[in-house]
Amino acid sequence: MGSKQPYLNGAYYGPSIPPPPPPKSHRRSYDSPGIGCCCFSCIGNCIGSCLRCCGCCILSLICNILIAVSVILGITAFILWLIFRPNAVKFYVSDANLNQFSLDPNNNLHYSLDLNFTIRNPNQRVGVYYDEISISGYYGDQRFGTVNATSFYQGHKNTTVVVAKMEGQNLVVLGDGARTDLKEDEKSGIYRIGAKLRLSVRFKFWFVKSWKLKPKIKCDDLKIPLVGGSSNSSGGFKFQPVECGFDLS
Repeated sequence: MGSKQPYLNGAYYGPSIPPPPPPKSHRRSYDSPGIGCCCFSCIGNCIGSCLRCCGCCILSLICNILIAVSVILGITAFILWLIFRPNAVKFYVSDANLNQFSLDPNNNLHYSLDLNFTIRNPNQRVGVYYDEISISGYYGDQRFGTVNATSFYQGHKNTTVVVAKMEGQNLVVLGDGARTDLKEDEKSGIYRIGAKLRLSVRFKFWFVKSWKLKPKIKCDDLKIPLVGGSSNSSGGFKFQPVECGFDLS
């Protein structure tokens, strides 16, 4: 005997029936993946790639030009050096006279100093234009006077003497060490004075002139006897010529 089915009162509740799918649309939105989006993406990528490629090409070209210019300049400088073989110009303090050098109670330094500089150009094919020459006198690390010398041109294998006369008074504040040195110099009659030259020069190679250079020349440890001073006890000491060097500070 078959089992008796229970009576179902009302609607039947079984598994849910899925809704029908929406009708297909033949239009594509640009917001969703599709042909339009793909086209714009490809165009954008192409433009970006072209710009990156052009930028790389320009940078590469600039680098190659700079390298070529550097190589050409280096070769030119080397050839010029082989042709001219320039030697350094030599500077000397060949003579010096100190007629007055005293510090008053108000820290005013009274000075009268004559310096002769000998400048030697040893080059055979290189001339030097001295457009500006500024000469300063120093005691310790304090500058007490400055004069300007006349500009000139120095030819090949030439020696030129430049005369500088510094005279006057100037406020100079010396430290304890410099004051002690000054007292010792007054007793000995020999003063330890320094000089510096600030130059503006141009070099001439045949008919070619270089750009302006501004070297500084330092002449330290000039032992100069005071002439005719009552405290002069130098015992016949005479000034000895001193070679100067380039000031790289």
